[in-house]
Amino acid sequence: MNKIVSLALLIGGGILIVFGINATNAFSSDVSRFFNGTPTDKSIWMLIGGIVFAGIGLTGLLRGSKAT
Repeated sequence: MNKIVSLALLIGGGILIVFGINATNAFSSDVSRFFNGTPTDKSIWMLIGGIVFAGIGLTGLLRGSKAT
């Protein structure tokens, strides 16, 4: 995988994680947590997507590209 793509995935994943954390602290998440016991689906999916993207990007950076 190209290092630029891996770096973009890592940065994008980090941004999604930050947005997901902010979304879990939002008023709508508080209301959802009050009635359902869990935050909104949007915040959960942002956290999951951010973790997946960051993991793929980190794996791509650590593996490196093989020169042929």
